[in-house]
Amino acid sequence: LQAMSDNEQDWLALKPQEPSPFQCCGSGCKPCIYDVYEKELAQWERAKAMQDKSLLMGKKEQSNNSELNPDTFTAFSVSSVEQLTEDTYQYKFELPGNSSLRLSLGQHIVLRGMVNGLEVQRAYTPISPRNAEGYFEVLIKCYEAGLMSQYIKTWKRGDVVFWRGPFGGFPYQPNKHGELLMLASGTGLAPMIPILQSITDDEEDETFVTLVGCFPTFDKIYLKPLLQDLARYWNIRIYYVLSQETSLEKLPWSYQENTYTGRLNEDLMKTIVNSCRRKPFVLICGSSAFNEDMTRYLKAAGIEENSCFVF
Repeated sequence: LQAMSDNEQDWLALKPQEPSPFQCCGSGCKPCIYDVYEKELAQWERAKAMQDKSLLMGKKEQSNNSELNPDTFTAFSVSSVEQLTEDTYQYKFELPGNSSLRLSLGQHIVLRGMVNGLEVQRAYTPISPRNAEGYFEVLIKCYEAGLMSQYIKTWKRGDVVFWRGPFGGFPYQPNKHGELLMLASGTGLAPMIPILQSITDDEEDETFVTLVGCFPTFDKIYLKPLLQDLARYWNIRIYYVLSQETSLEKLPWSYQENTYTGRLNEDLMKTIVNSCRRKPFVLICGSSAFNEDMTRYLKAAGIEENSCFVF
């Protein structure tokens, strides 16, 4: 009997842990962490029924693999940390050799962090070009009270971090849409960057793009040099909407003509939509409140839901 209970305890120790709600990033990943859990649980039950622990070995091997995988977390090391604004950082991760993440446009990856013994997961979109070799970069805003932020703020060069993916994404095809209208709030800029870069890198792609970046103040605009470079292309226009600036006078003159103060409201949306050179297809990324507001304003401006994609 004693042997039986030792064996039972061995099996219990190997049983996969059910994820807590904190661990689901809520981005509709396929497979979701809950799907992965169901799969591992079924595998465990099968192994236990057959009393064969070797049936559980398969899933452990994958995590040593240095390639991104949707089912298991893979370790990547931090190669640099750059602070962009008071609460936003750009993190660079090493990829082995000259490998690339091979994400399709606007896809996100999921980060796993341990905070006070809790496992937390969040989704982020890499901002590095799709074909970047040997590295990838992620833009992350840290919140004062955020669980994941407490973990991320401790990162330094050489730390090892676990990611899985890719998930989601916008099925972009060159020249499919006459004009893309991108509405991004804060770090919602992230999925837009790879799409913009793929358009400017492809001489055959003549898609017009109007990017509207919403930030509280001028100082909080991320990636200014990159955005200024992109805005020089004939088919790219970039506007800024700064909710907490009251006057444009203090801004550098190169920003004054394409910046609005206050919020992106229904009237401003109509102005922007009407200024598009073709009827736009709209990409939206921000908080859920931002996404809902934008969808409502777009409808008022005559853009139907089937012409929108929300990240």
